[in-house]
Order: sequence, then structure tokens, then C-alpha cells
Amino acid sequence: MDDSGPPPPRPVPLQQHPQFAAALAACGQATLRPGGPSGPLAMLRRLPGGLPLAMISRAAHPAGDIRRIVMDSALARVPLLLGPDAPAPDLREIGAVPLMTPATVAELDLRPEPEALRAGLLPKWRNRLGHAERQGLRVAREGPDGSARHWLFRAEAEMQARRGYRTWPLALILAYGAVNPGQCVIFAARERGETVAAMLFLRHGGAATYQIGQTSARGRALSAHTLLLWEAMLWLRAEGHSRLDLGPIDMQRGAGLARFKLGTGAELRRLGGTWGWWPPLGRSLGPLARLDLHRM
Repeated sequence: MDDSGPPPPRPVPLQQHPQFAAALAACGQATLRPGGPSGPLAMLRRLPGGLPLAMISRAAHPAGDIRRIVMDSALARVPLLLGPDAPAPDLREIGAVPLMTPATVAELDLRPEPEALRAGLLPKWRNRLGHAERQGLRVAREGPDGSARHWLFRAEAEMQARRGYRTWPLALILAYGAVNPGQCVIFAARERGETVAAMLFLRHGGAATYQIGQTSARGRALSAHTLLLWEAMLWLRAEGHSRLDLGPIDMQRGAGLARFKLGTGAELRRLGGTWGWWPPLGRSLGPLARLDLHRM
């Protein structure tokens, strides 16, 4: 007889957590929770010409609930972008149209004991961890302290400029730390006082999210990132977090980073893609949804 009982509820994703809403508000970003505190978090924007747009990311509400909540709110006549936290083909039943295929994220269960977590590491990852542990690196846990001068932020800005990509604005990360004290944590690895790698995590309820990480050439030689992530896993577990969201996996454009994330023993989980929905149109765009549904 199985006495384990049902699995615990999934922690709320970062994009739906009240702490994220507080950070957005601190940056002047308008938000709304249609349906009250238990409803999905929507970000409000204005398109060129003044047309309003609402975006709901990583919500776990069924399509029927989304329709009811939206239709009873100020969003009833606003175009929406919906990014469900899991595959949601039933969104076509409310008239939504798929726009982008789903991303896949890596999630790590932090509930096992440390010995089991280490045993769950892939062999090459575990070997790199052992290598890093023999290098005499000092790992420090620190907050951003509202400053953009941290080594990690400077290294990230240089990398973005060199490779031409964008992540969260730094102002939003700093705001998250400012309005949620202790919930924005940097792990930094130093060799003889010099920073060689750093990683930043955002804590939100029962989960945490890996946000950004950078390493120097010396840090790569010392396997510093492997040590930082391992130390973060242990600390987050000790702080009561049951899941670590390691972010999207892209085996085509970021195979090395994907292998690094999956080496922790993390599991892949498919999200729900991006859907467009304009409630006043009802189900008139339904045929388009059926044409593209196989991609979702």
C-alpha cells in the first residue's frame, strides 16, 4: 500500500508570485490581478497608438477559469498574450490562437537529502564538482545591496553587449531585492580575493529561480560555476525551498548551458507556449487555432 499520499502542490512560478508583482510596481510597471488575489497576475502595456495589451505569463489556471476571470474584469475587452505554465490545448475552446511554440524549462527537485542530491548528479557534473572543491575557492553568499557595481552585473552587461542578447533589466533585479529583502541572493566564487564566477537566484515562496550567472576564463578552469550551483542547491534546500527553476533549455543555441543545467539531475518540463486572445472576438479565430495546434 502506498502511504506517500498525493504530491505536494507545485510552488508558484516567479512570474505569478506576489513578490514579482511588488518588484514590477517598484519599477512603475502596471499590473492587475483579475479575479482577486487568487487570480493570475497580468502585466499591462500600451501598444503604438495607445491600444492596451495584457500579458499573463506562467499561470496555472485552466482555460475555463481564465475565461471566467477575464470576462468578469477590466480585461474583458483587452487583447491578451497568454503563456500558460503547462500545455493548455483547451485555450482554443475560448478563442485563443497559438502564436509561439512552447519553451522547455529545467526544474530541480530540492527535497531529497543532500546525499541523494549528490548521487543524482550526472557523472561528469559530479566530477567537475569534485574538481572545484579541491581548488581552494571561497564561496560567499551576498545580496546585490541595490548597487549595479557588483562584479556579476558588470560581467553580465559586457556579455550582453558582446553577444547582443537581453534578459531582465537590471533595474528590475535590483527592485526585486529592494522590495523583497533577502530574496535576491548572489553566490560568488573567489580565488585569493578575486571574483572568478557568480550566480544570482531569486527566491519566491517554496521555489527559487536561477536568474543570471557569469564566469571568467579562470573560473571555467576551476569549475567554479559547478561549485556555486551546488552550494546554492544545498543552501536553498536548507532554507525550505522545494524546487529550483533553472530556466529555459535550448539545445540548439545554448547546448553547453543546457548540459550544465541538466547535469544537476534536473528534469525537463514543457510550458504552454504563447497564445493570443481578444475576448470580444469570441471563437471566431478558432479555425486558425486548429491549424496550428499540432505545434503546441
